[in-house]
Amino acid sequence: MGKITGFLEYQRKDESVRDIKNRINDYNEFTIPLTETDLKDQGARCMDCGIPFCHSGCPLGNLIPDFNDMVYKGNWEQAAKILHSTNNFPEFTGRLCPAPCEEACVLGINKDPVSIENIEKNIVEIAFDKGWIKAIPPVERSGKKIAVIGSGPAGLAAAQQLNRAGHLVTVFERDAKVGGLLRYGIPDFKLEKSIIDRRIEVLEDEGIIFKTNVHVGMDIKADELKSQFDAVVLCGGATVKRELPIPGANLKGVYQAMDFLKSNNERISGYKGFRTEVLAKDKKVIVIGGGDTGSDCIGTSHRQGAKSVINFEIMQKPTHSRPAHQPWPYWPLKYRESSSHKEGGERVFAIATKEFIGDKHGNLVGLKTVNVEWIKKEGKRPELKEISGTEKIWECDMVLLALGFTGAEKLLPEQFGVAMDYRTNVQAKVSNYSTNVKGIFAAGDIRKGQSLIVWAISEGREVAHHVDAYLMGTSELPLKGPHDLPRV
Repeated sequence: MGKITGFLEYQRKDESVRDIKNRINDYNEFTIPLTETDLKDQGARCMDCGIPFCHSGCPLGNLIPDFNDMVYKGNWEQAAKILHSTNNFPEFTGRLCPAPCEEACVLGINKDPVSIENIEKNIVEIAFDKGWIKAIPPVERSGKKIAVIGSGPAGLAAAQQLNRAGHLVTVFERDAKVGGLLRYGIPDFKLEKSIIDRRIEVLEDEGIIFKTNVHVGMDIKADELKSQFDAVVLCGGATVKRELPIPGANLKGVYQAMDFLKSNNERISGYKGFRTEVLAKDKKVIVIGGGDTGSDCIGTSHRQGAKSVINFEIMQKPTHSRPAHQPWPYWPLKYRESSSHKEGGERVFAIATKEFIGDKHGNLVGLKTVNVEWIKKEGKRPELKEISGTEKIWECDMVLLALGFTGAEKLLPEQFGVAMDYRTNVQAKVSNYSTNVKGIFAAGDIRKGQSLIVWAISEGREVAHHVDAYLMGTSELPLKGPHDLPRV
């Protein structure tokens, strides 16, 4: 490393943010970038640690010490080349990834880890600003045609990699715009949609064809695609929303989190075709589910002008430090506070919702809860136990269910004749991502189940290698790690 003693000389420094009272009045990203000098100092904190465990912490295998070294030396263009050699879309992961690489950072054993995610975001932003990220169409075309179904991060990564191999790639998206959950599930204050649009322009200039408002299985049948394309890659995600089957679940005022977030993102983009718009303005909102989606609902509710916001989590409150059974370099389940949590509201842990309460008109007016505890038994999974005498009625007129997803929709698997597993994910071999139907592959959440954006990109890159090998007999596309450093 260029600064051997950097980790001793510099403390971790994160981006600052706009004041809460200011930022909840709009949906713009609210982080304030560090200066280039500060970023170089943060790159200098990366240690010459011998075995960079950050590599194993990152599902993409990003060459983190290498691009940190380039940042420290001020060679941003080379840093961008190194970063893009393993990650097609660092502008997404640099904003949205929970950064398992940082939890695996050697420096993080007894100090604050290197601010890898923020460095990553700044590398790609500088690269776009300097014009270094340009479309590089393949020199030759193979003549092979591939259909990618779904334009989330897995589909986009698979499409770009396969296009680089010279194949003709068409991406089918059932929504009006490309991006999947990046566009419709992530609030603009975390990812402004212009960030997606500029990358899509690059992909289009490289020769990828995008067909939106095309619901495969309905607007176009599977047999049609199989006859038109040499291979099909299913990247439709895990989109079946988890329900809460308790009394009152059908009351007006009980909504799925993703329906709420999607409608808000559409409204911000200028869409006006709503039959009924889901808004939290002047509502007493309770968000059920303590993950990232629940956090996004909290931040969106604040911006819409909710009267109050409460967040329920059925799990007990985590510890602030690493649990003993999750030592470094593993990802620890510890207490985390998102930017949305800091904007206000109440968080309640170890609580279960028993019933939604409505008025005579079918409108939600409250809900009933009970406190719970988790009983650990040796050799068995913890069991949930209700604590008697803790029942409580909460007044509310909007509930958002942020409970995650149970698996993939059945339409695509049934149309293509591919098998699904007991978790309702598409069955595809770990060795090559192929399904039981020749020429049909699957990657991302539709295969893996609900997961991270960084995993989706990784799966998209890997399935591309195997599809290329299936079509051509062999492939030079990478499985995990660098391939063509000169390519940005």
